[in-house]
Amino acid sequence: MNDDCDIAIVGGGIIGICAAAYLAEAGKSVTVFDRTGICEETSSGNAGAFAFSDVLPLAHKGMMRNLPKWLADPLGPLSIPPAYLPKLLPWLYRFWRAGAARHYEAALAAQVGLMELAQAEWAGLMERSGTRSMLREDGSLELYESEGEYRASLSGWAARDRFGIGYRHVEGEEMAALQPGLSPRFVKGTFVSGWKTVADPKLLGKAVWAYAEKFGARFEKACVEHIGAGPAGAVLTLAGGAECRAATVVLAAGAWSHLLAKELGDAVPLETERGYNTTLPSSAFDVRRQLIFGGHGFVVTPLSTGLRVGGAVELGGVGRPPNYARSKALLAKAQRFLPGLKAEGGREWMGFRPSLPDSRPVIGRAGRHRAVIYAFGHGHLGLTQGAATGRLIRDLVQEQTPALDLSPFSPRRF
Repeated sequence: MNDDCDIAIVGGGIIGICAAAYLAEAGKSVTVFDRTGICEETSSGNAGAFAFSDVLPLAHKGMMRNLPKWLADPLGPLSIPPAYLPKLLPWLYRFWRAGAARHYEAALAAQVGLMELAQAEWAGLMERSGTRSMLREDGSLELYESEGEYRASLSGWAARDRFGIGYRHVEGEEMAALQPGLSPRFVKGTFVSGWKTVADPKLLGKAVWAYAEKFGARFEKACVEHIGAGPAGAVLTLAGGAECRAATVVLAAGAWSHLLAKELGDAVPLETERGYNTTLPSSAFDVRRQLIFGGHGFVVTPLSTGLRVGGAVELGGVGRPPNYARSKALLAKAQRFLPGLKAEGGREWMGFRPSLPDSRPVIGRAGRHRAVIYAFGHGHLGLTQGAATGRLIRDLVQEQTPALDLSPFSPRRF
């Protein structure tokens, strides 16, 4: 039997790290359990964006409209391995339903509320943890290859207008000044001045964890195989049979979370978006800010540790081996879009994004067990929404009124 603790957090990614920091600050005894380490898996290799202005749910971005075209290209923006499609169909049906017009306003309002909280909480957490120097405020540049693609984006920007999200459309010399060396295939762009990135997501996660450790947070390298809960708390069963009792368990295990939630009686329709990238040496190209190629589903981000080219979506679960042909395809596109990009010396990577069909995470108590709190399913926005989720988890643990209405994020909404 391991030492007991007040709070056991299952998952050492950015959501678990932020929850640990907030709870440790509040004086709780916190132990994080993860099978590999702190910020070593999906949270280590993302694009490094604080995407606070990315408030449109995926189901309302035209993904279903583009699905037939994208699926025709096995290396395109969205891929589904044919053998996995039957398993995926129920999730795709829910995704299609989530995109109905009647859900748009509520989905948009929920995402905006979480993003506003995230921006405020990250500002505070970075100051307290001494990580403010890792923040980059260069904005982002989204690029369009045709007038049609540009016009199709306008309704989404109009939605952002309602919430005071600043941007400006650019072309010609102004676009070239924001990013010299672009291919002439791009006719227009949208510059978002408030978009932020971090120096490196893995380094930021580890720095926030070091801050949590100052308040006594502990880490245990272990795979949690089962969570049992009752009136007096919860018990984690670890690989090898060891157990740990906790007054409260926070389940933040990313793409594996729904498997443990199912054992607790909650059927959460989580699927795995497998994302790919290649991190090149910083000298590969002089990228001034994050570049977003929305029509191709990927971004290029200048980090302190290199130039990261990645994104796209492969809905294929957690069990299939990586298909690094996808990262190579993204890199080949980046070379066409940024003529002169040096593609040598890159590091390929694949990670698992835990995605729910309505693009909102699950944040709240398990349906039958108050000792277990869920914090998973953030999709592409785990880094962005990490501090907000940490704050909300602290509110729940301390039985305080949450900083945000949690009903849109309820585990029982499905």
